[in-house]
Amino acid sequence: MASKSQENEEQESSPQVVVVMVPLPAQGHLNQLLHLSRLISAHDITVYYVGTTTHTRQAKLRVHGWDPSSITNIHFQEFPTTPFDNPSPNPNTPIKFPSQIMPSLNATTNLRKPIYEFTNKLSRTSKRVVVIYDALMSYVVQDIDNSVPNAELYCFRSISAITVFHWEAAKLDLLPSGPEFFKEIVSSESYFSPEFGEFRNLQRGARNVSSGDIFNSNRGIEGLYLDLLAKGKAEKMWAIGPFNPIKVKKGASNHKSLDFLEKQEQEPNSVILVSFGTTSSLPDKQIEEIAHGLERSEQKFIWVIRDADKGDIFRGEVRKAELPKGFEERVKERGIVVRDWAPQLEILGHSSIGGFMSHCGWNSCMESISMGVPLATWPLHSDQPGNAALITKVLKIGVQVKNWTSNGNDDLVLSSNVELAVRKLMASPEGDEMRKRAAELGDAVKKSAAEGKEMDSFITHITR
Repeated sequence: MASKSQENEEQESSPQVVVVMVPLPAQGHLNQLLHLSRLISAHDITVYYVGTTTHTRQAKLRVHGWDPSSITNIHFQEFPTTPFDNPSPNPNTPIKFPSQIMPSLNATTNLRKPIYEFTNKLSRTSKRVVVIYDALMSYVVQDIDNSVPNAELYCFRSISAITVFHWEAAKLDLLPSGPEFFKEIVSSESYFSPEFGEFRNLQRGARNVSSGDIFNSNRGIEGLYLDLLAKGKAEKMWAIGPFNPIKVKKGASNHKSLDFLEKQEQEPNSVILVSFGTTSSLPDKQIEEIAHGLERSEQKFIWVIRDADKGDIFRGEVRKAELPKGFEERVKERGIVVRDWAPQLEILGHSSIGGFMSHCGWNSCMESISMGVPLATWPLHSDQPGNAALITKVLKIGVQVKNWTSNGNDDLVLSSNVELAVRKLMASPEGDEMRKRAAELGDAVKKSAAEGKEMDSFITHITR
């Protein structure tokens, strides 16, 4: 049995606080909390990023803007991956929600015991254990708040504040009268799959006492909605974003897309990036329409065309979408097609990029805003319509490719619409104004992030 002096020595030598990150195993969620790990570790705090071996490998492989292995106080606590079905995405389903990843999400319930035991073990050698968990991992961490005496839980909201506010306000029948686009945000919830609805209900039913909410956002972007969410809440709230690096070292990767951009360096803002994220696959007919629209727009482009992720990205075949015959040859002087993982943050930070056609996942929105790049919005499911409304209707730094409410989620977007949106964003006075506003907003966000008031407030709170 340890003497009292030994116990005192151990306590004095133990860290004041350690942080445990509990991400949802889907790319947009894994990425955000890994970026946040970097920010917190910079304050001389040890961070444990926990999850299955498969999804931790995915997070480390795909992160860009920095190297996780170069930071000594970020540790990866990996647990064995519980076997789960790994279906391929269906590009022809009318609902673009990524149902193919549901088996991997459901398998997260198996992490409840090991993450509790790991946190409990850390608590014996730390004065405080701060658990930052994805809102969709509430079930997994529910045993911690009432069983680990020196643990505090903080809920990470992986989506925009505007979307959280309108979804919550709609449920409480508090939705204010206002612009028509409010309906786009609320209606987007109907495009969740039934299986995800059950998964979300499981999280909502979990017992958790959260000490506060964390957003990957910034008051310069969503100040109004962050203030509305804070009203009447006892919990604290921090908008620490952007989590992603706001300065990306040029030449950090040797991807072919960056070689292409270097050749356009004499023409700043001349290239549009086209990418629809990791969760949805578009049908062949829609890919054909995009190709024709890009070709007819006569604008320079980088088109990242990948199949959506499965629950385990390292297993199974990957669909290679067909492009119109001769397309790549015809556009080779002004555009390239990328079929592998692309360094999106580095691409967006290049001076040759002048626009981004996007599904409006929150990662992509925050990266684009922080790099001062306007968007052509094409939401596909979940929170994306809310993000698109924020970009086009509130911040006014984007054009709309797809109207969520008027043409439904499964209607074909014609090449003429693609061409019109690209030309408007990249080659019109209106697009130039959006680029100017986006650059000004990006500068303001960079300045805010550099000042770090929200992060300092959070660090002061957890190390009090």
